[in-house]
Amino acid sequence: MAAPGTAEQRWLREVQDFARRALPGPDGQEPAALEAVLRCLRSAGGGALPLGYSFISISDLQHQQRIPCCTHLTWSSNEYKEWAHQGQGALPTHRALPRTYLILVGYLTDGRQENKEKLVDGCLYVKDNTGIIPCELLHFELEWLESLFLFPSWSYIPQTDQSAAGYLEILEDPVPVNAPKEVLHSVPVTYSPSAEPLLTSRIPCRKRSKLTVAGELIRLGPLLCVRNKTFFFLFLKCFASGIHVPVLVQEPSQLAWHHILQLGHRYTITGLSMSRLKKSGQKTFVTSVPSCLLPYCAEHMREQPLNSTWQEESTQSSSLETAEQLSGSLALGVEEERPRSTKESKIISYVGVVTKILNVQAGLFLLDNQVCLCLAYLPVLKSARGLRPGACVELIDVHLLQKPLVSFPFIVLGACLSSTVVLKSFSRLSTPYQPPASSGNLCLQLLFRYNLGIPLYLWLVNLLEAFEERFSCFFGHHRLLSCTHQNPGAAEKFLVPLLQAMMPDREETRDIYNEILAKVHHCPLQKYFTLDPPCQAPSLSAVCRVAEQKSWEGFSPSQLLSPLEAQHLGTQELNRRLAWSYCTLSAGSFQPRLILLGVLRVSSRSSSLQLQDKSSTLPCVISQKDGSPFANTALIGSLLQVENYQLVVERFLQADFPSWEHLENLEHVREKKNSVYVQFYFEDVQVLHAAGGRLQKGLRSENRSSLRKKKDSSVTPELEAPEAKVLKLEDPKADTHRDENCQEGQSSTGTTSCVSHLFLVTQKEGLMLRNYQPPREDGEGQELQRSFQATVLWLGRPRLWSHPREIGNLLELEDISCDGEEGMTQQEALLLFMGKSLRWFPFLHQDGLYRFIVPCCSDLEVFDKLCFPPVPPTFLTRPSCPLCLPVQDTWHLQHETWLSCLPERQLAARMALTGMDQRIFSIPEVLSNSFTGSLVSFSGEIVERTLCASPKNEKPSVTVRLPRQKGNLLTSDHSVKLSVAVASGSPVVMDVYITATYLQHLWGLLPGAKILFQNLERKISRFHNVYCTYIACSCVSIISLPASHLLFSSSPAGEASCPSLVFLSNLRPHLQNQPRARILCHLSCVLAVYLQWVCSLCSSIFKEGRCTRHNPPCPSHTGVRQASARVLVEDGTGEAVVLCRNEHVAAMLGLSLPEWEALQNCVRSRGSVSIQHGEATGTGCLEEPEDLVACYLRSLCRSPLICRPILLDFSLDRKPSKILQPAPPQLRNFRCGEVEFVSQVGPRLSLLCLNVEEVEQDALSYLNSERIRRTSSYC
Repeated sequence: MAAPGTAEQRWLREVQDFARRALPGPDGQEPAALEAVLRCLRSAGGGALPLGYSFISISDLQHQQRIPCCTHLTWSSNEYKEWAHQGQGALPTHRALPRTYLILVGYLTDGRQENKEKLVDGCLYVKDNTGIIPCELLHFELEWLESLFLFPSWSYIPQTDQSAAGYLEILEDPVPVNAPKEVLHSVPVTYSPSAEPLLTSRIPCRKRSKLTVAGELIRLGPLLCVRNKTFFFLFLKCFASGIHVPVLVQEPSQLAWHHILQLGHRYTITGLSMSRLKKSGQKTFVTSVPSCLLPYCAEHMREQPLNSTWQEESTQSSSLETAEQLSGSLALGVEEERPRSTKESKIISYVGVVTKILNVQAGLFLLDNQVCLCLAYLPVLKSARGLRPGACVELIDVHLLQKPLVSFPFIVLGACLSSTVVLKSFSRLSTPYQPPASSGNLCLQLLFRYNLGIPLYLWLVNLLEAFEERFSCFFGHHRLLSCTHQNPGAAEKFLVPLLQAMMPDREETRDIYNEILAKVHHCPLQKYFTLDPPCQAPSLSAVCRVAEQKSWEGFSPSQLLSPLEAQHLGTQELNRRLAWSYCTLSAGSFQPRLILLGVLRVSSRSSSLQLQDKSSTLPCVISQKDGSPFANTALIGSLLQVENYQLVVERFLQADFPSWEHLENLEHVREKKNSVYVQFYFEDVQVLHAAGGRLQKGLRSENRSSLRKKKDSSVTPELEAPEAKVLKLEDPKADTHRDENCQEGQSSTGTTSCVSHLFLVTQKEGLMLRNYQPPREDGEGQELQRSFQATVLWLGRPRLWSHPREIGNLLELEDISCDGEEGMTQQEALLLFMGKSLRWFPFLHQDGLYRFIVPCCSDLEVFDKLCFPPVPPTFLTRPSCPLCLPVQDTWHLQHETWLSCLPERQLAARMALTGMDQRIFSIPEVLSNSFTGSLVSFSGEIVERTLCASPKNEKPSVTVRLPRQKGNLLTSDHSVKLSVAVASGSPVVMDVYITATYLQHLWGLLPGAKILFQNLERKISRFHNVYCTYIACSCVSIISLPASHLLFSSSPAGEASCPSLVFLSNLRPHLQNQPRARILCHLSCVLAVYLQWVCSLCSSIFKEGRCTRHNPPCPSHTGVRQASARVLVEDGTGEAVVLCRNEHVAAMLGLSLPEWEALQNCVRSRGSVSIQHGEATGTGCLEEPEDLVACYLRSLCRSPLICRPILLDFSLDRKPSKILQPAPPQLRNFRCGEVEFVSQVGPRLSLLCLNVEEVEQDALSYLNSERIRRTSSYC
């Protein structure tokens, strides 16, 4: 170890090097300055030099110190620990400032001499030869400017942005190296009472001699910058009265006064003149270049009286002052007549400790963990330096607002231009410094543009915070929050319409001069009301969470079934009916109204469209109001706002309810799951930020954007999308621990050339497991891979483009003529989509013209080189075997237009291509007996959705091996039956069956939705009923969404429309064209009645409270009553046998509810009771004659009261007990009184009763007249 003398010499040499490099001054003066600094150090250290400390220059401090730190030159370790411990007392979760052993020497300056062109902002700086840094002081003297100081105690606070410098907090008064300057002594002065009348004079200001005004400082305005001019106001009060005068300080050399002035102190200001403000017309005293600020000293002051001219102005101004006071009183009276919801804020003073920075860009700070300080209305040019957690501030004349926003948890103290914010002590905690944005601050710009009050401003800040948190990782802060008038950012596009709706009558622009100078205080903080936000835009994870909560709130399984229907269902059927239901919510279902925001992306994992933010994803179904499928690939990666939507919650319930009587006991619910998605129209979307910077709303988009993922997994944008993100196309679940999904893509450094190829989609198949991979070398086949395929027609040849921007219109179609059809049929191809190319599944639709774009490619044969035959080469001569082309992950799909939307100049191409796609049939065509096709495509509206058991004779689909994903929460033994009609209320209905394994890819299958079904398998049941099944090559597209009034139902089935009145003679049993109809008929007789109680578990007879099955014994103790009856009805045009079940049997028999319950209780002890009759009264019966219940039923059925007119709702019985063969009409005799008629009668129809209504006399007369009118119109 070196001797002390040696260490001191080494330290002195380092100090000399520092002085030559850092200490400013003319050449040759550095030794003198150094000696003065060393003298100060010895004085501070008791004669010894601080060898443990090292000098640091401003430049080194800014570039080398990355964390907050502090230096206390004269403190011991215990003193520092005590100081740090006291700082951590208020905020124990923060660390104290770490101590460094550095010596800082520099000049205090106001920055005027550093950069002549720089705006003097009134801030103080410490400078040396290496640089300059802002500083904050609790105590400052004017004599300190441009003097060399040693700073014994200071803190350095760097910015959170490491590329920007921080600032200094001077904890103790600096030690001057040189002697301070001298000040003036005797000054002529005009006191405030004499100077105040000059400001109220009506006589125009003329050039007069300069004044010196003395008074007590009662108010100090903030530093303001208007049109690149920095200034502030101060107010001096008379020593003996309340009269005060304003003084405007705007000279750059005098802005440092703002750091000296202290409220309650007495000052003298020299060289004042009087001026009138151009905008407001108000008068004020203004400092001049030679003006001086001096502490008031009565011994050095002599009063200067006003001359006669100034006295005359004072007399003339008295009437004006009275008029102003009267006007102010009237204004206050008008304000008091506002609604009671408007509150008056209180003006108070407050001292508190900053405990948290709520939003520095919005000027919001939390004091003492309970009070919010809002400085947004008080421009702080010092960039909020010093306002860190742990700092103590004094607030003078601030506005107290209680509960300005319903959702805001704190009391608000708002500082206006008449308020004063004084920093009392610096923070002792190691918290970084984040300055507010000096320009482009959207919060403050909207605040001043719309002159917002505190409630609206806090709501605006809340929306903007959530908006930035959710989407800044996608687009970056600049693009998201930019606020230029020529190109507003996404946040401004979102917020401005909301503010305009909240403030249709825009308030007048804020007058800052009147706010500062007016005698009657008026500012935006003076009046306020408690704002209940009109809308909200929560994160997608919160949307899903709230939607799930709402869907299960008050949910009861009994809501899904009518009591009359549920009491006749067995356990298996009952729980199946409850297994799947849905709940639909709109924006108005939430309070406040909920707005959806999200980035549109498409997942290659689920092959579905999704809205995404930082928190989660939400699957979506997008349709277009013109009926065309949504195919706008240019919208991928765009930020969307949707206010008109349908939020659907599919509920999946696993339960074991024994019977309907136990539905209120939720202990039988084993598991509850749900799946949430949203559906909306593209026309209801507002694009806040387009992925390619521009977006044309319509079928054809000129925007060409794409992504390409390189082999090194780095994301590079292609095709005019510099801001494209990896999460537009990739599934975020691939790597949940990385933040790359929220990072912007880097500019591509490779070639920009690309190859494109135009094609027409003629057929598209659904998602399924396929094996397109060649066998492995070990002889084993590859695992099945989820994929889909599409048959397309290539149009023209591939084209090479030097840049994607050059891709023009459909030039390939210009060369197609009407006789070119034969040549084009040879250009058919089968596209195979696997892996990441599955993302194009929701965009690819039949009849669409698309273009594949291969980025960074110049090979025109790229498509031909990748093709391979799907079958051995010996079969390739067949035209039905097109070449297969696997779509690569890096290719981009771009939708151009629809075949039906081609312009007139391409009419020839349209005529040549028409008919090459798959034919779309109508539902009546598919139902016709003459139809022979096996694969059919048709469109229709879903009128009912029912969950049923899969047919036992159906072979299990290969898709059962697909991994279960969210949205497929049903077991594989379930199927959904969709009853599809041509339109709402149409009598023609087709049943479509879809197994549960396919439902994970299908969204939006709700009653009221119009669907395009493709490649369904047409089948005929053993009862000659035509239906369709969804198979592996089938595909579904949502054409239009359900109407809002059809959706708000918790039942899986939609509401049935009112059936039409028909005649039996008009029905055709071989045509399935009447799902539900109504007839006015006469009940001729009851053919059979069967009442029974069955076991809810095994459907065996349930007798005397237990199941009668013995081998094996059934554990069930719950029975379900069932009833059926067959009756004969006629309406004068024909006869029909009607099958009635359960509660409809009681209606047919004319029994009241108590009578029916009593009859069922009698049957319960017997297990079952049945009777059977012929067509005429008196025929034999099969029941036991001793059975009293059977005798009662027989007597009831023979009663003439049964034969009566009824109004019957029915459907054709598609599964009659006996299949009736078509038979010719037969002659039958009818007797009416003594007259006998002979008429031809067709075969009896089999009908299924849906509802029975008794017909009153008035209704009977009306319906008969309607029948006569209809009959005459048919003749």
